[in-house]
Amino acid sequence: MDIESSSISSTTPFKNMTPREMVTHLASSNVVVVFSSTDCCFSTVAKNLLFSLAVGPTVIELDRHASGSAILAALCQLSGDTRQPLPAVFVCGKFLGGVEILLAKHINGALIPLLKEAGALWL
Repeated sequence: MDIESSSISSTTPFKNMTPREMVTHLASSNVVVVFSSTDCCFSTVAKNLLFSLAVGPTVIELDRHASGSAILAALCQLSGDTRQPLPAVFVCGKFLGGVEILLAKHINGALIPLLKEAGALWL
């Protein structure tokens, strides 16, 4: 599910939220969330891995979101990383990490059990 600036109108609960509150709300309201940028190859790898596992993450493309730069700043604060923290992957409201963590968990066999436990995967 893609959430872009056009799909979040002034009547949604996001209107009066700070960017950090938006991140927290989206992450806790969806099983798997990927904050991404359409031109980021690392984001593409993370999304493709999740889709290949039959996980349908909620994807927020920050370069297409009206509050994208503010949300990116909030992600930097949450992750403790001042560099670009994309992709930022959340599972069950908890920050999992970026593409490196996602791939490492997949390689060491921890990702599929995590996704099953979260209810994002029914294999």
